[in-house]
Amino acid sequence: MNKQTLPLDEVLGFQAVDKRIDILRRVGQAGSISEAARAAGVSYKAAWQALETLANLAGTALVEKAVGGSGGGGATLTPAGQRVLDAADEMARARRRILESVKQGDASGRAALALRTSMRNQFPCTVGTIARRQGQARVQLLLADGASLHARITRESAQLLGLKTGMDVLALCKATAVKVARSSDAQRSGNELAGEVVRASRVAGGEVTLRMPGGVQLVGFGDEASWKAGQRALAWIDEASVVIGILH
Repeated sequence: MNKQTLPLDEVLGFQAVDKRIDILRRVGQAGSISEAARAAGVSYKAAWQALETLANLAGTALVEKAVGGSGGGGATLTPAGQRVLDAADEMARARRRILESVKQGDASGRAALALRTSMRNQFPCTVGTIARRQGQARVQLLLADGASLHARITRESAQLLGLKTGMDVLALCKATAVKVARSSDAQRSGNELAGEVVRASRVAGGEVTLRMPGGVQLVGFGDEASWKAGQRALAWIDEASVVIGILH
């Protein structure tokens, strides 16, 4: 892959929200994936997951294994891997310059600079409990109005994000993952949030916007028609559909 086709915008699009770039950098410094994992405070599996994800985004290998030698082999960065790190450093410098010009404490400005996504629903949250079982982590996310929702992610993803109780994060989900109804349904599972209708399509199965008690708006789709502004409604979100993002 030549310099013109390495998709750096894809590879570096989420460098502020996990440890992938950090792990790639540590591999270059230590010459070992296992040492990079230990230094980053993640498992070897999580480090491999991070490197594989970056390689998939880049469309080319960023790390290659070195076989043999007195140390039993190791790992080195490919030229593409080094270019990714060089670009990450330049982006970090530019980002610091821009953030300095943003008013101190303007969370919306930080969010706009750090995260770009097609997901309509984005909620500022604080991490509550983190329950780890087998290969998954169930993360409680506390909303400003006192309500909570849960996200179910892999343990490796929780490690790469460095999730801890009390940490400020964003909860994100697609509008298509949110099901809106007029009343509770025992058949539904997952997160249940209550709000009032702000806007709604006039056709069954159309888009419905709810306002939560804390003022945050949630966009989903309802099976019914004839929604009215101010009407109480409930929304369900599957735990596996909730994505966690971190702003730095």
